[in-house]
Amino acid sequence: MPSFLDRLLGRGASAAPARRIRGIPVELVNSRPEIADADVLERLDEALGLVERYQPIRFRHLVRDIRAIRVERYACRGAFIPSEGTVITELTFLARRDITAAPVASSILHEGVHARVDAFATRVLGGRSGEWSMAREERLCRRAELAFGRALPGELGTPVIERAMATLDMADQDVAPVVDWRVAEARIREADSRG
Repeated sequence: MPSFLDRLLGRGASAAPARRIRGIPVELVNSRPEIADADVLERLDEALGLVERYQPIRFRHLVRDIRAIRVERYACRGAFIPSEGTVITELTFLARRDITAAPVASSILHEGVHARVDAFATRVLGGRSGEWSMAREERLCRRAELAFGRALPGELGTPVIERAMATLDMADQDVAPVVDWRVAEARIREADSRG
């Protein structure tokens, strides 16, 4: 399996998705025997269902702008890998039952906005220029999360709204930090080795 850095740089191919959820190809890479595949896929369906119901335009964009969703151990809740057109949703985050499906859905929606921006930049601008602001793009994603949280019923939307609001006023380097993926990958290996 390619490392996080390899995938971000477009090196190494992933296996073809074997299943679809709500029309989206899904690949599950479950490295944790204590996490049941069926539970994770059920939570993914629940999260996508929230986006489809409360932000149908964002759901249609997601379906159009990505090739697949891959569920796997990862260094953050989610990511969009432009070279693959794939949204990654972190396995243990998806498996959590101490939170509702709303934060999971919000994370997927967030990565879908990255996919939408990438599609626009590629199609209209011919790619991202050297002056591209990741902080600006990240705030765009957070505003989409905020709109999603506000569209959700009461308590379901509260954690989504709070998380989005907390990040909108951050400094550029905090809202879009530079990540050393080798360090992040090592931390995951260390955490997994402890059980």
